[in-house]
Amino acid sequence: MSTAAAPRRTAKRFGQSALATPANFVTLVRILVAVPTLALIRNEGSNWLTVGVWFAITVTDSLDGWIARRDGATRSGAFLDPVADKLIVLGGLAVLADRGVFPWWPVLLIAARELGISLYRSVAGRRGIVIPAQRFGKYKAFTQYCAVGVVLLPWTADDTGLQKIALAIAVVLTVVSGLQILRRGYIDWQAEDAGKAERTPADG
Repeated sequence: MSTAAAPRRTAKRFGQSALATPANFVTLVRILVAVPTLALIRNEGSNWLTVGVWFAITVTDSLDGWIARRDGATRSGAFLDPVADKLIVLGGLAVLADRGVFPWWPVLLIAARELGISLYRSVAGRRGIVIPAQRFGKYKAFTQYCAVGVVLLPWTADDTGLQKIALAIAVVLTVVSGLQILRRGYIDWQAEDAGKAERTPADG
């Protein structure tokens, strides 16, 4: 009788404690390029150079994630990648708000959500609860990048209606994805507390 061969596991190149990885290199490049990119947006506004650099820096968000999944996720990458993402997108939104393109309140709302959820994940992590990325989180990041890109693209630089729509979609998905993470964390938190209660001997 023949038996089905067990699926082969692909060995990862790096362990969780690794620092010098291709994914981390891409992330560090994104962080280093972010500051001059934001300065370019602040000084130049909409032109093909600015939108080209913005497109490149946002596309590499998916690149470092793909490399990390291929080579093996690391703790340093799990820390650096969100830092790069928030620096880039929050910086881009803030620069455009400073230029008067976007009002400040939606930008501050997005910033509060991003920083608040990061803190929430940190607190949950100390209790051993890992809250994975949710699907809405990916949509949220994409729409945030697009909200900036619509302003920088020369074809849509003067279309204030489209810019408001893009920002509104980004705000809605930012809030919805944040609520989704809070709900997921609450469920896991309750499950952990229930498990501890079951393992604790009853008094008597």
